[in-house]
Amino acid sequence: MLETTTKASELASREYNYTQADFEKTKKLIYDHAGISLSDSKQNMVYSRLARRLRVHGLKSFKEYLNLLEKANATEWQEFVNALTTNLTSFFRENHHFPILEQHLKTCKKPQPVNTQDASDLSDYLQKRRNLNKIHLWCSASSTGEEPYSMAIAAIRAFNSFTPPVHILASDVDTQVLRKAEEGVYSLDRVEKIPQSVLKEFFYKGKGRNEGSVRVRDEVRELVTFRKINLLEEFWSIRGPFQAIFCRNVMIYFDKQTQYKILKKFAPLLDEGGLLFAGHSESLQFASDIFRLRSNTVYEVANKKG
Repeated sequence: MLETTTKASELASREYNYTQADFEKTKKLIYDHAGISLSDSKQNMVYSRLARRLRVHGLKSFKEYLNLLEKANATEWQEFVNALTTNLTSFFRENHHFPILEQHLKTCKKPQPVNTQDASDLSDYLQKRRNLNKIHLWCSASSTGEEPYSMAIAAIRAFNSFTPPVHILASDVDTQVLRKAEEGVYSLDRVEKIPQSVLKEFFYKGKGRNEGSVRVRDEVRELVTFRKINLLEEFWSIRGPFQAIFCRNVMIYFDKQTQYKILKKFAPLLDEGGLLFAGHSESLQFASDIFRLRSNTVYEVANKKG
């Protein structure tokens, strides 16, 4: 009883009126719209992040904001999702995955050159089909870009070339982090754990007014295409096959039912022999009919041939 009274007192003392009912409604809206399952421990986080949206609209209570949201256009819904999306990431996070990716790329069936003999407009044909003769990877929760750029560096190492036959689709539901990712600019504290030799090879050091930051080398950035994709949507505007999909540390925000639906959609997008990379705290044992464990948090399609 004392704990309940204390929570009620904390809610009442805030800048904006924020009730338990507001939190419960927020949980439902973010689950219905983005598949994110918020635990009760996220009550304070929800307040601090959505309070910014109340200030933007000059509102006095969460009830007003949630009522506005239900009638809002796609732009405000995107701001709502952006505010409640957690974007913890770093370069070469869960480092054991990247040597596995490098080795996998070396053994992937090499793409065949595009046959252009019958093309009436060669330049137009090549523009439309420029990625046909490449190995395709998908980073399905790219956040601010550290993960797909780490994948790109792994591809460069695998082929010992700054122009490997690899294309990486990097997607996220948060449009703000996608804009940050496309820039490829990071403060020095974001790259402090990267060896100096890697920094010199794959990053430009900022000078003048850009001092204190680094920028991902152009050749690395050119391997990655960023797009907004909501994993909860019924249809994804992408086509496989992918030789590898990274979906790391994002499944933990979905309930098991949502996770299973997403995994079921991943499987047909993977090429024969394709790999799914999961986060260290994510087990896909509940979906053993779809994926089977191949290595440490690396999976392959369960009904894989051969």
